[in-house]
Amino acid sequence: MNKTYTLFWFRRDLRLFDNAGLFNALKHEENVLPVFIFDTEILKKLPAIDLRVQFIHETVAELKKQLQKRKSDLVVEHGSPIEVYKKLLEKYPIKAIYTNHDYEPYARTRDEKIAKLCAAKKVEFKTFKDQAIFEKSEIVTDQENPYTVFTPYKNKWLKALSPFYLKSYPVELYESNFTKIKPSAMPSLKSLGFEAQDFTFPEPTVSASLLKNYAKTRDFPELDHGTSHLGLHLRFGTVSIRELAREAKKFSDVWLSELAWRDFFMQILWHYPHVEKQSFKPQYDKIAWRESKSELELWKTGQTGYPLVDAGMRELNATGYMHNRVRMVTASFLAKHLLHYWYEGERYFAEKLLDYDLAANNGNWQWAASTGCDAAPYFRIFNPESQIERFDPDYEYVKKWVPEYNTAKYVKPMVEHKFARERALAAFKKGLKK
Repeated sequence: MNKTYTLFWFRRDLRLFDNAGLFNALKHEENVLPVFIFDTEILKKLPAIDLRVQFIHETVAELKKQLQKRKSDLVVEHGSPIEVYKKLLEKYPIKAIYTNHDYEPYARTRDEKIAKLCAAKKVEFKTFKDQAIFEKSEIVTDQENPYTVFTPYKNKWLKALSPFYLKSYPVELYESNFTKIKPSAMPSLKSLGFEAQDFTFPEPTVSASLLKNYAKTRDFPELDHGTSHLGLHLRFGTVSIRELAREAKKFSDVWLSELAWRDFFMQILWHYPHVEKQSFKPQYDKIAWRESKSELELWKTGQTGYPLVDAGMRELNATGYMHNRVRMVTASFLAKHLLHYWYEGERYFAEKLLDYDLAANNGNWQWAASTGCDAAPYFRIFNPESQIERFDPDYEYVKKWVPEYNTAKYVKPMVEHKFARERALAAFKKGLKK
């Protein structure tokens, strides 16, 4: 009998352990050949220096090494997924393609095309839940509608959180089903069109002490140990969401709640894909949002004259990271103080954040701008000064990123808080009456 292959397609799940789709492929099939595609549909929109691509490249190279130790390999391709799969289906006698679910609009369209191609070739295309604890319509109201308010969603999410959903997939039991294949080279970062930077990525570790203290420390941006820095690893699946949820359940209800928020925003994006570019609540698109390239540039470069906003934007530009409390303040400032449409800021974060995730970034921006589901009411407008008094009282974080603060060199506030607040309230009231 001729040898046939089953492909496992790595995407947002770049690990060999506790991987749902990989486990199912290895358990049910033989000659499992792992594949990764550097997707030109995504890469062509990115600048030549993009640390996320560098992180993926380093991670894929490590995966390749691990598979070669098992006498197998990772086939690394560069191109449009549909064209890559046309080529692979010609090259190998393929029985099935296994992968994990992705919930973003682009990914859904991509997967529909691949599924159609597979159906035409009589190849099975199987996908599994891996990057969420609960997905799609697993947590719905008693009327079987998607939740659009977080607290009742979280309550049902917690109630449903039995050990079954937190169990790891023991991939290691079936590793003998990886196909044996000669090692192949992978494309260099340069050949993909990107420049390598001297940068050390955060390790995917989370300690019991961090989780135990998380509720007390998470809002203080100067405390580097106060948050987990796991966003990047969650985004690309180098950690297991089930393992993290088990740890959170042991040590921190607050951190567990953050994982519930992550699932919540994923199911919002799944059920309401229009939120990618439009407000969740359509009436908020009627507000007379202001446009000013010069104002947007001052916000982007951390020159607003509001030290906490400026510190956050400078941290983002320098490191690809921004503390979560500061993300709320900077987002609120752009949407409320400057009255710019939230999408402008969401796109800038999408360009700069190492841990950029469409569902979470979009959900949090719309929350801050009051345009989303379960958003902060529009009259809730953060005062950036009182936020410093509460969360950076000694100005440690501010002084780190805005060293000229409190000197003649520091810029004056670009807009006065009271005026900006009243202007925002008036614009929201007027827009929502239409």
